[in-house]
Amino acid sequence: MTSENHGPWDEGSPVPLFVITGGLDSSARTAKTFNLVTLIAARSAPEPAMQPEQAAILSMCEYPLSVAEVSAYLSLPFSVVTVLLSQLVDDERVEAIAPVPVAAYPERGLLEAVIHGLRKL
Repeated sequence: MTSENHGPWDEGSPVPLFVITGGLDSSARTAKTFNLVTLIAARSAPEPAMQPEQAAILSMCEYPLSVAEVSAYLSLPFSVVTVLLSQLVDDERVEAIAPVPVAAYPERGLLEAVIHGLRKL
């Protein structure tokens, strides 16, 4: 259910969530794969027979979007979006791109030394 079709999500109604996810819940695999800043990029176009929410994900992720953005655009809870994304990843319709870990960035001192050296040139 997207906000375009049915208005904002009603937290007091769990039945539509069950329908949207096909009865699946967020598993340990899903929780480990996605976080709010994981980028999602579509690898295929939506098909007419697809579930509307999954087709919307494929349409909006032509350029990478974070899971948080997808959740906001669909007006669905993070847990529901991760189930939908997990199904799309399993079907190889989207690619989940992990964010760059903080440890992969150079240390601040090193960057400052490089900037200082460049200014001396």
